[in-house]
Amino acid sequence: MTRDEIFATLSEYLQEMFEVPAESVTLEAKLFEDLDLDSIDAVDLVVRLQDLTGKKIKPEAFKTVRTVSDVVDRVHDLLTE
Repeated sequence: MTRDEIFATLSEYLQEMFEVPAESVTLEAKLFEDLDLDSIDAVDLVVRLQDLTGKKIKPEAFKTVRTVSDVVDRVHDLLTE
């Protein structure tokens, strides 16, 4: 899965799960400030990403995630391990 495909899937998840407007989902968008996610939303998103990758995501891996780009990078790293 390419970074572009990961971004497209993540964008769909954010729109579907949290009603984030499509135009708000950019690589630079901050999850908590710009997209208005909270810690519960972040957990829900991680669960969904685990389903996508088929791999367990360690909470530590997402502690430093702040932007959509960070999420794309972490998922890409998981898929290429």
